[in-house]
Formats: sequence, structure tokens, C-alpha cells
Amino acid sequence: MSNGKVILLVEDDPAIAMIIRETLVGECGQFVSVGSIAERNAWLADNRPDLVITDVVLPDGDGIDSLRVDGGTSVIVLSAQNTLDTAVRATGIGSYDYLPKPFDLDELTASVRAALQRRAEPAARPDSAQADSHGLVGRAPAMQAVYRTIARLASNDLAVLILGESGTGKEVVARAVHATGLRRTGPFVAINMAAIPRELIEAELFGHEKGAFTGAHSRNAGRFEQAAGGTLFLDEIGDMPLEAQTRLLRVLQSNEYSTVGGNQALRADVRVIAATHRDMRTLVADGRFREDLFYRLNVIPVTLPPLRDRRSDIAALVRHFVEAGRSSGLPDRQFAPAAMQWLERYDWPGNVRELGNVVQRLAVLSRDTVVTVRDVETVLHENGEGGGAAAPADLIARAVDDWAREHMASEAPDGELHRQLEAIVEAALFRRVLRDVRGNQLEAARRLGINRNTLRKRLGQLDIDPTHP
Repeated sequence: MSNGKVILLVEDDPAIAMIIRETLVGECGQFVSVGSIAERNAWLADNRPDLVITDVVLPDGDGIDSLRVDGGTSVIVLSAQNTLDTAVRATGIGSYDYLPKPFDLDELTASVRAALQRRAEPAARPDSAQADSHGLVGRAPAMQAVYRTIARLASNDLAVLILGESGTGKEVVARAVHATGLRRTGPFVAINMAAIPRELIEAELFGHEKGAFTGAHSRNAGRFEQAAGGTLFLDEIGDMPLEAQTRLLRVLQSNEYSTVGGNQALRADVRVIAATHRDMRTLVADGRFREDLFYRLNVIPVTLPPLRDRRSDIAALVRHFVEAGRSSGLPDRQFAPAAMQWLERYDWPGNVRELGNVVQRLAVLSRDTVVTVRDVETVLHENGEGGGAAAPADLIARAVDDWAREHMASEAPDGELHRQLEAIVEAALFRRVLRDVRGNQLEAARRLGINRNTLRKRLGQLDIDPTHP
């Protein structure tokens, strides 16, 4: 699809630059590649590209903060930093798209084609209050999708529905949407719909006048009024009673409400963000949640992954919680590699919230500066959080599941999985038993429950020296 469009690539890695050039050279009339901010600025001084594709970390500075283009140039940001801060800053310079490294070449090509068909729309540069992670930690692909959605919400006031299991950080995401959005200077007001008695929900949301009901001794501002100019976060919206859903729907449709016992129309000047751990479509199908309200709230859905689906983020989350604990007076702690591996294999039914609580308790209860596997097991067993720590058999089963999944996706020949796994498990078991009995094969065979000759044969096949297991 060669055309007269001009693409400028700013990328200091020659290998990545070459791959991008080979992928995109047919998408434009001219493709220019530079490796630094200085080269970029020198080229831009005399030329005007239709699209700039830029890395963030460059040899002579930050590729986002220093980029200045006019309204006729689109921007696509590439970055290996992969944080919410990067996504928000990319949006702040009016970029058309943000692609975390490593990126898919087909996705890059599609984004380039779309960007070349439109004019860039400059957005306000984010201020310093926006330039942090807002409590969101992680670089797993599922979290990158969350960051990109949050960044794209910064320039509008659309309703947001955050979905995810309990403990995945739905309120953290809601606060990040608020802090990076148009209403960030206004209040952020949260209400948990599951914690309010059904007879008081309307008064809590919309306020009440003096004498509106028994016990209403004075006028009380509701959450909509408290959040005026800012964001109203309706947590656990799936637990909202049907009668209150009807009232909320009318408010969202008209952007007006009245207090309980009042007759004056008040403007609902808020951005509404809702969240739930429930399956909303099932609630709608069962008649427990209004379909029209669901669609009003579900304008922009954000789905948070459970921690078990982003295990690669656990180490970073542990460091985050250790640093947070240290800043609040808890002892500093490091985690032994085996302890960190244990944490990464645990399923965390309580998700990020459970992990944070466990790290804080380990900081207090561990006797040494280095947290061990025994420390982790003890804390989870004693606390019983999330059903307690996984039993050793469960850990083995998970390890086998991970191993089998990896090998089934590889090109291992059919019929080899059982033999390979059997050898791995047997070798580990035999070595452990032989160490415990100090190489005594007769005793080892007795403990294993197998014939001594069978043990000897298997040791030879597995190339295990019984005197040095």
C-alpha cells in the first residue's frame, strides 16, 4: 500500500529499527529512521512527517517529553517500560496509539494504517500529578491492556465498568481513571453498594432533606452531591437492589436527581465508575440487574485479571508492598529465591489484596531479613487466608500442570510426556531419599516400597550415583 505518506521512526536499537523498516516500508512513500532525539530534531527542523513512531528511552533523553509535532502529524509510542505512567504520557502528547514492547508486527501495521488515515488530535500534556503509576503495578500483557484503556479514558468523561474478582484492585483502577482524567482536580467519592442497607441506599446516593424519614434530623448531602465536579465510584454495583437501580438509571439518563424528601432538581455533575466481582450478564439474564442500566454503566469495560493469570508480576508486587511497608514503619525484607518461587506458584484466591496482606505479615513475623519458604508457609497456614497455603501435593500438581502445558505446546514427540515426567519425578524422589538414608540402597528401597534390584536398575538408567545423590 505504497503512498505519499512520510513515516519517521525514532528507535536506537538497530535490530528493532530494521524489523520495523522492513515491515512498514511498503506502507508509505518515504521511511526515515533515526536513533536519537538530536537526529530526530534535526530532521524535523526541515521536514514534516505524517507519522512519528518513537521509543521512549533514547540515548539522549525521553522520547515523549521532548517530542513536539504539529496537528497534522500522528504519533505512535513504543516502549519497554510498560507502565501506566508511560501509557498516560503517550496519550498526553496526543499519540494515536501506545504499543508496549515486545509488540506484534501485525498490530503495529494495523495501527500505522489507521494513524495515517486520520489527523492527530493533540491532547493536554499531563501534569506532574499524573506522572506516576497510581498504585498499579505489573507489566503482564493483561495489565498492559488495562493501562492502555485507562490512558484512552483521560480525554473523555465516559462511564466505566470495572470487572474482576475480589482483591484484584478495582478501586485502585477507579482512582487511576480519576487521577488521569479530566476531573482529576475534583473529589473522588466511593460507596460500596453491598455495605449499605437497601432502605438507605437512595438517601446515601442522593441525600435527604430534614424530616424526610424518621431520624432525618437535618439535611444530608448524598454521594452525588459530594462528588460534584469529580468522580463517583459505585463499588459492588452488582449487589444494588432493583428499586435503587431504577432510580440510578433515571439519574444517568437525565443527569438530574433530587434528594429524598426534596423536590428541587439537582445536576448530576459526576463521572460514574462502577465495579463488581459478579458476572453482570448472568445477573441481567436472571432478572437481578436491569439490562438498560447495565448498558449505561458498561460504556467502557475494564477487566482486571486475577493474580494467578499474571504470575510474572508477583515479584514486582512483592517489592512494591515491601517498599510500602517500609515507608509506614515496617521492617525491610528480602525474599529468598525459593520463597519467591513459592509465592509465584500459589494461586492467590484473594488476589493482589491477599498478597499485600501476606507480605505485610511476613515483614512483621519473619525473624530474619530474608524471608524463607518456611516463613511463607507458616504465615499462610496460621492465618488461613484464602483457604490456607497450598499443600505440597497441590504444589506438585501445579508444577506438573505447568510443565505439561509447556511441553504439549512444544514439538515433543507423542508418547514421550509420561516417560519424561516419570524420569524427572523419580530422579528427584530417589535423590531425596538417598540423601536422607546416606546412600543406603537397602533402606532407600524399603522406604520407597520397591525391590532393591529395581532401585539399582533405575538409578543406572537415571545416571544417579547413590553415594553422591
